[in-house]
Amino acid sequence: MAPVLPLVLPLQPRIRLAQGLWLLSWLLALASGFIILCSGHLLVQLWPLRTFLAPSCAFPSLPQVALAAGAVALVTGLVSAGASRASLDAARYPPWREVLSPLLLAGAVVGGGLLLLALGLALGLPGSLDSGLEEGLGAALTHYKDTEVPGHCHSKRLVDELQLRHHCCGRHSYKDWFVVQWVSNRYLDPNDQDVTDRIQSNVEGLYLIDGVPFSCCNPHSPRPCLQNRLSDPHAHPIFDPRQPNLNLWAPGCHEVLLVYLQGLASTLGGTLAVTSLLQALVLLGLRYLQTALEGLGGVIDGEGEAQGYLFPAGLKDMLKAAWQQGGVAPRPAPEETPPEGPPQEGPPET
Repeated sequence: MAPVLPLVLPLQPRIRLAQGLWLLSWLLALASGFIILCSGHLLVQLWPLRTFLAPSCAFPSLPQVALAAGAVALVTGLVSAGASRASLDAARYPPWREVLSPLLLAGAVVGGGLLLLALGLALGLPGSLDSGLEEGLGAALTHYKDTEVPGHCHSKRLVDELQLRHHCCGRHSYKDWFVVQWVSNRYLDPNDQDVTDRIQSNVEGLYLIDGVPFSCCNPHSPRPCLQNRLSDPHAHPIFDPRQPNLNLWAPGCHEVLLVYLQGLASTLGGTLAVTSLLQALVLLGLRYLQTALEGLGGVIDGEGEAQGYLFPAGLKDMLKAAWQQGGVAPRPAPEETPPEGPPQEGPPET
């Protein structure tokens, strides 16, 4: 049975393979460390933004899977660096001979599986951010007034911090505040005729105004912030509704958060792709180096040429052998016995 993808490795190519593998292993460790930093940063950024994502949005699982993939890739890189360094010394290599095969298997199955899963999430999950932010921001604006309702008492503070930090207003624009009641009921005077008229004129009994919270105000505006009666062209002669950025933050929080989070996911996805390629090269190189040294008794500068390979036998033969060892090989049919006929009578006795 011929080995799979054999490669002849003389002395100098074996040494260069070990040295290059040591360098690639450290590059893998650095790339996986960068994955840990990127996924940790994304996880920290998502923590205060979890209120503005729909519960069904799976985007927060991306940094968690990427963090696990980066940790496994980091261990793979450090172990591979140690093994390739030890392979250059015949006295230091023997302890690695028994553990390299399990490490290669774990790195390929666990590490490779986590990296591919995280890369798939980085490519697929950002598309779900649009609907997740649409639903989450809409619920946050609706509960802005519920400062005394358990479970929603922090919505006002979180929305204000979001708009102040990311320089945005409303879900898509400042006009989103015109269709939700954002003033708490405890600040409304039930004896005020204007308050009563506004509540009665709304089908849902909400107090709607054409104003925005203070966190929508642009502190760099050259004029005082105008928060109320923004739809009345005669109320504020100096306010131009066509240029709200002179007074209010123009972009909506949906657009700002979508671009921001997708940018972080894109950076993380690129790092995951590079790390996956580095890990594949490291595992392949380490496998060839391991099998080549096995033919030389663990001595890299042994005499003669060594042959490295991925598998010791053909895949078809290996699968066939495993199938037969599992006891599921077809059993030969039992030989047919001739049917028994009537007993023949012996010759008459004389």
